[in-house]
Amino acid sequence: MDPMASSTRPAPTVGFDLDMTLIDSRPGIHACYLELSARTGTYIDADLAVTRLGPPLAEELANWFPAEEIPAVADLYREIYPAYAIEPTLVLPGAREAVAAVREAGGRAVVVTAKYEPNAKLHLAHLGIEPDAVIGGLWAEQKAVALREHDADVYVGDHVGDVRGARAAGARSVAVASGPCDAGELRAAGADVVLADLTGFPKWLAAYRDGEGDGDGDGDAGGPAAARA
Repeated sequence: MDPMASSTRPAPTVGFDLDMTLIDSRPGIHACYLELSARTGTYIDADLAVTRLGPPLAEELANWFPAEEIPAVADLYREIYPAYAIEPTLVLPGAREAVAAVREAGGRAVVVTAKYEPNAKLHLAHLGIEPDAVIGGLWAEQKAVALREHDADVYVGDHVGDVRGARAAGARSVAVASGPCDAGELRAAGADVVLADLTGFPKWLAAYRDGEGDGDGDGDAGGPAAARA
């Protein structure tokens, strides 16, 4: 048997977070919060809210609304979201290429996100990103449920909550410093790999599949890792 062939890992299943990993949803979410504020008559600092994307919607709403109002306000937010948040949202550098790299390796790409699943699917369709599956409504360690169901080998995300989800699932944690958590925070949380953004992911994936250094360490994404807060 060719010793080089024996070291190649099987085609991987890779999970991706959505907000600030694949997409920059800050412009759309900002617009949605402004509309939510106008409809409810409650002040929301949209500029501040979009610096801490990642956790479930209810956690952010708790900063602005009484607990008893949050379920109804969350329903309103999700209802108006398609009209205000989809069009302004941008694809992040390297996102399409990262998903394509998984496919080219013969693997599957799944999106696992805390976002309301129908809205997550709208974002992906609008931006032309086509994963094999989309699972919404899961945060941090809860993400491990979907990652295990899909036998994910790797989970890619921008938040320490994503690192926790990967570790809970027994998946390799590849962190990207394109969201609210900087590279130091992601390393401290236990990320196996920290990339500046997804532009470095195809190179990392190729090395991981070839068994080079077990895919560990910091990836070279063409510049220093910097949070996009």
